[in-house]
Amino acid sequence: MRIPFEPEYRRRYFQLLEEVFDSNFWSDGRMLQEFEAEFGAYAGVPARAVANGGTGLLAILDYLDVRDQDVVVPANTFWATAQAAKKAGAWVIYADCNREDLCLSLEDLKRKVTSRTKAVIVVHIGGHIAFQIEDIADFCRDRGIHLIEDCAHVHGGWWHGKTGGHYGFAGAYSFYATKTMPLGEGGMVVSRDAGFLEWLERYRNYGKEIVNGKVTYPLKSGFNYRMNEVTAALGIIQLKRLPLILAEKRALAAKYDRIFANRLKFPPGMISGYYKYIVFDYPQLKMQTGQVFGLGDLGPVIEGVEADVPNSYWIAAHHQCPPIYYGWEHAQKEVAELREVLLEDG
Repeated sequence: MRIPFEPEYRRRYFQLLEEVFDSNFWSDGRMLQEFEAEFGAYAGVPARAVANGGTGLLAILDYLDVRDQDVVVPANTFWATAQAAKKAGAWVIYADCNREDLCLSLEDLKRKVTSRTKAVIVVHIGGHIAFQIEDIADFCRDRGIHLIEDCAHVHGGWWHGKTGGHYGFAGAYSFYATKTMPLGEGGMVVSRDAGFLEWLERYRNYGKEIVNGKVTYPLKSGFNYRMNEVTAALGIIQLKRLPLILAEKRALAAKYDRIFANRLKFPPGMISGYYKYIVFDYPQLKMQTGQVFGLGDLGPVIEGVEADVPNSYWIAAHHQCPPIYYGWEHAQKEVAELREVLLEDG
């Protein structure tokens, strides 16, 4: 399938590339600063760009120093979330999800938290905010536990005027090629903690600091996790395109809502960015974009460890995702074909 990228936005991107070439800055230049500022303004939380979403999670966990402590991770998420905690030296404790939203279950979280718990990672699945996020944030705050938000799916997801990264210590976005706002690769960390953001600027650049032309290395944990100027320029353009992308996804989702009765349904006021459109128990559905997470994507399965997470296993076996691409000609054809298939199969 052709990647939609309208001629107008191609021209605007090429203009930014000319500026990159003229600037002689391939990294750490104006495009990075502009992208960070614009994404922070969009999300409503200060932002710093990194190489990818996984790096964003790792940076947050390293800063919070979770080594030899427990970090609670939802079982129903891609293994990268647990991997980030492991690379930061933490012990991963898997918690279950809710069937209603596929996100971390507050009830199971309460069962899994102990005196060793340093942090909890909540993953906003499929483009929407976790339904229990406010209660989870209150629970973590009351117990002095750091809440981290994995925002890899939630571009365009809002609830009561808040998007991903508003509820915890920090959030990490991904701009991987399949995401609602794709850059091929890239990530963004958002946080209101100014000290952490200043630390992150060093961490992503080998831990070094330049003061009055002198280079020092105050951080011993940093590495090369930078975003380059070419990717940042694309980020500026994709952020401008995001309203168009979201409008077409939401219009297609509204058509799907008239076809699929057994689907994930949102509470009042919640707006999804529709990274995925999620339905349950439609075995006759042949056209799919792949599941949000299949059984083989789940950390407990990959690691071969026992985990008491029955809802996560149920979700992996019972959900499907009809295509939610943007690009009207393609979308109209898929809606018509899906309607015919479902009518034929009753």
